[in-house]
Amino acid sequence: MTEVPGLDPVVRAAVARHVLEVLAEACPGGRADLRGSLAAGTADPYSDIDAVWTVPDDRFGTCVDRAGDLLARVRPLMSLRGDPDTAGTPGRRLLFVAFEGLPPFWRLDLDIAAEPGAAPSDPTVRHPWPPAASALANGVAAVKALHRGDPATAHALLTRAYPRVGLPPHPTGRFPDDLAALTRAALALDPTVGAQAAALTALPLP
Repeated sequence: MTEVPGLDPVVRAAVARHVLEVLAEACPGGRADLRGSLAAGTADPYSDIDAVWTVPDDRFGTCVDRAGDLLARVRPLMSLRGDPDTAGTPGRRLLFVAFEGLPPFWRLDLDIAAEPGAAPSDPTVRHPWPPAASALANGVAAVKALHRGDPATAHALLTRAYPRVGLPPHPTGRFPDDLAALTRAALALDPTVGAQAAALTALPLP
């Protein structure tokens, strides 16, 4: 595994704590917990932040609707995407959050779940899943895989990302060129992803 400057686990832990505090305070009767590698104590410097926010079923819709504003109290948001696979699932939403000023590797994956009980209330906000932003997130994950010494996973991530921005699913394996092509195509498809594209471009490769 190679090292990238600025990946201080103490900073990431502080951000994670702040996320949990903001969410817990925002919904009486709910709770916010870490899960994944940070919860298990197996995280490496590149690990993202995985959390679950469990809320009363009658407050589920309101909590989903407020999630973006609440998380912006932690840090300004670079992007907020909703997982399309949970977009219509009663009582569950999965959000992907990138904060400004933090390493792109430290994305927050927030699972919002209603406590079992009566039918959960419905959100009114539908968090988008822009293809260009999703493709750039795959690019960040590919760089993470390279630093972890896993070029096969990096190649697979780019193979999935390319069609989202109109490219054939055949990256060359020359990762600097492949990432540059992905960034150009994402910006051509959706110029609003400029901040995410710049963050990806700024990442050093091993």
